[in-house]
Amino acid sequence: MSDLTLIIPAKNENESLPKVLDELENFDFKKNIVLESSDKLTIEAVKNYNCNIIFQESKGYGDALNKGIETVETEFFCIFNADGSFDPKELDFMIGKLKNDNYDFVFASRYEKNCGSDDDTFITLIGNYVFTFLGKVFFKLQITDILYTYVLGRTSCAKKLELSSKDFSFCVELPIKAKRANLKIGTSKSYERARIAGEKKVNAFKDGLKILFSMIKLFFRY
Repeated sequence: MSDLTLIIPAKNENESLPKVLDELENFDFKKNIVLESSDKLTIEAVKNYNCNIIFQESKGYGDALNKGIETVETEFFCIFNADGSFDPKELDFMIGKLKNDNYDFVFASRYEKNCGSDDDTFITLIGNYVFTFLGKVFFKLQITDILYTYVLGRTSCAKKLELSSKDFSFCVELPIKAKRANLKIGTSKSYERARIAGEKKVNAFKDGLKILFSMIKLFFRY
């Protein structure tokens, strides 16, 4: 998969990221790690790995992903967590599905049959159900896990979407704008593993409100 680049947002992931990179060592694709220049511990932890370190100019999860997409030069990209929760063995199926079914984006889902999560909580489960429902009703999105950003896509398509969210609203901005651009979207089965270390960086209430407001703005924008 030399035509694939992983975009790995890695804020304060000095403990988890080396283990993730160890697991990725035998996979043939590029790895772009995006973080803040002030995150010295994470930078030091990965300095001897075969990866590119990209410094974001601002702050936030969405900003890191937008910077990552901007710097990708391969035909395909994939957003990949630095905390160990994503299984790289699922990548072969995801890229095969994208190529064989001629999708522009494939969104992994924890809520298909025989899927699941070791990291989901009751609050995040309910929140994801609500936002996924809103995505189906107001934007006609057919994905089943809208807040799960294990996403693989065509780089040229992503760059055309003019994504601008700097926070976790990126999760809904990407599929909504892709749908409105008449791009072909598919879903892939996934199982989310327990994170290696640390707590979730998502504040369920605060970030949930940001995501809701983002969906409202996107709904009335067109």
